[in-house]
Amino acid sequence: MFSPGPEEHCAPNKEPVKYGELVVLGYNGALPNGDRGRRKSRFALYKRPKANGVKPSTVHVISTPQASKVGRSTESPIDFVVTDTISGSQNNDEAQITQSTISRFACRIVCDRNEPYTARIFAAGFDSSKNIFLGEKAAKWKNPDGHMDGLTTNGVLVMHPRGGFTEESQPGVWREISVCGDVYTLRETRSAQQRGKLVETETNVLQDGSLIDLCGATLLWRTADGLFHTPTQKHIEALRQEINAARPQCPVGLNTLAFPSINRKEVVEEKQPWAYLSCGHVHGYHNWGHRSDTEANERECPMCRTVGPYVPLWLGCEAGFYVDAGPPTHAFTPCGHVCSEKSAKYWSQIPLPHGTHAFHAACPFCATQLLGEQNCIKLIFQGPVD
Repeated sequence: MFSPGPEEHCAPNKEPVKYGELVVLGYNGALPNGDRGRRKSRFALYKRPKANGVKPSTVHVISTPQASKVGRSTESPIDFVVTDTISGSQNNDEAQITQSTISRFACRIVCDRNEPYTARIFAAGFDSSKNIFLGEKAAKWKNPDGHMDGLTTNGVLVMHPRGGFTEESQPGVWREISVCGDVYTLRETRSAQQRGKLVETETNVLQDGSLIDLCGATLLWRTADGLFHTPTQKHIEALRQEINAARPQCPVGLNTLAFPSINRKEVVEEKQPWAYLSCGHVHGYHNWGHRSDTEANERECPMCRTVGPYVPLWLGCEAGFYVDAGPPTHAFTPCGHVCSEKSAKYWSQIPLPHGTHAFHAACPFCATQLLGEQNCIKLIFQGPVD
């Protein structure tokens, strides 16, 4: 649902110019049924052999919108297909297509072909002739310069973090982007007819760490330079091996714990560490401590008697979500995904759009809404007693 350059080489035997990557929040590195074709959990944007940007042209008003064939995921102008993200990544691949709230051609990302390869985002709706098309109910108007502008039905929202995507980053303000790339304050609800106020001091230029919300899926934009300074998959694997090499133990059963390999991130293993998310004490799996029959996941920690969720811990595998290369010391509540302290605290304070007018913090690895006082907890591991 974008119009950037796909993964194409510019010339034989020459390294292609990479503009950046879009990472879908909630899938921790891969869709549940695997990354296939144009439907993936992350998309790399490369320089095309030939530019294909959209240029302003004639405006037509169609009395019968059904007569214009609107672009669908099979149309050639569409490079990437993004499906709705279901919290916890438990979704049905086929059901997503018919129930999607994302516009069929949600947005365009246009990258400058020369350094510094500035990327700009535009809201968009296209028909099969590659013309921008807006539905009958979509907000639209004529700008002072005479160009028509408008918003997609459910809107394309963007948030640029303050301070870039670093250890010191802070959440920015969510804005809506128009078809022409102007920046507006949010509408009262996602599909309200009345547009927000024009914010003339802000632009549609994407920064490293900018978030794009398509009303059904949220994407993180990482520039090529930003990715160069980000932890790699190999680094995360090294951190996993390092924490396992320290032989953390269950303080009750005294059995050695180990994070499963990144390739087995959906299967709970026998040695998997579990944690009480109200206090952070890490244990092996056990079946005691239930406080009531109604709250099946409310357990009492045998170390400190604190009551709270008791869940298996999963290493956050999607490197693009890390703001630093620190060790995995903190877990999100209540999903149990583990990452560095600064990464956990950064995502814990990001208000992500939810529904038509709500916002809440969510785990970037599985999109589960965060709960608890801080949305994350410092883990307390016990080392080997021998």
